[in-house]
Amino acid sequence: MLTSKQLPDTGQIIRQHKKKRLVQSPNSYFMDVKCPGCYKITTVFSHAQTVVLCVGCSTVLCQPTGGKARLTEGCSFRRKQH
Repeated sequence: MLTSKQLPDTGQIIRQHKKKRLVQSPNSYFMDVKCPGCYKITTVFSHAQTVVLCVGCSTVLCQPTGGKARLTEGCSFRRKQH
């Protein structure tokens, strides 16, 4: 019988590799990013490899890094539910 004390802590699960978790899940996600200038919402991938521009005013919303994309200061985001 498996008890709740034997299950890993949620903090430990997040730090584990995506394939070594109890239930495999990806580290990436989609998010809605709101432009600070024109307040339009754009859907952005968390690990985007290209510069994402706003559709309305063409300001830079996020820039790629080695892993996750870095949001520009002033941009607010919301993680999308699947």
